[in-house]
Amino acid sequence: MTDDGEQAPAPEDTLRLMEEQRAATVRALRGDPLLLYGPWGVAWLLGFGAFFLHYGLDGVPYAPISWAQAMSVLMCGLLVAGGVAAFGIVRMTGVIRGGTAAKGAMFGYTWFAGMVLMSVIAAHFSPMLPDHQAGLLWSSIALMLVAVLYMAGGAIYHNWPMFFVGVWIAAVNALGVILGPGWHALLAAVLLGGGQIAVAFWLRRRT
Repeated sequence: MTDDGEQAPAPEDTLRLMEEQRAATVRALRGDPLLLYGPWGVAWLLGFGAFFLHYGLDGVPYAPISWAQAMSVLMCGLLVAGGVAAFGIVRMTGVIRGGTAAKGAMFGYTWFAGMVLMSVIAAHFSPMLPDHQAGLLWSSIALMLVAVLYMAGGAIYHNWPMFFVGVWIAAVNALGVILGPGWHALLAAVLLGGGQIAVAFWLRRRT
């Protein structure tokens, strides 16, 4: 009991409070995985899932989803995910002052700028290609951009999970491009979309 008559907190309560504060600090410095990984997982699961239903594995659609509809789902998801990821990175670096904070803010804005630039480039070249190749163009360069930015982010912040997620995205993307549009969409939806969501929750539980 303290001098003013109030009961002192139990040791286990103090330890629990310290652990909660530690977890909050780590999460602030490393970023919230639900913001850094989750939005991409949802966007890819829905967008590439729509493309998979459109393409099928043998060229026969599994659902009456047009190429334009699948592309709209994917691109809307990517733009939203890019914005959320940028917000997560900017918020992550908001607890840091000086040059590191400025570097982090610029990197965060790069995510959204990269997605917009990718859209402009792909929109220019995709009309020159058949629909299935145009869809593969959009999908593959979007994943390439995200993979490179994840690896760059891992290098900047010494964050190995982020770096290896980028490597995983790049590897799945390359394999899918080799196998063709239907397989690319399936692998991206399951291994990348579902995988990103699982990674987001797993990393969140660890912190």
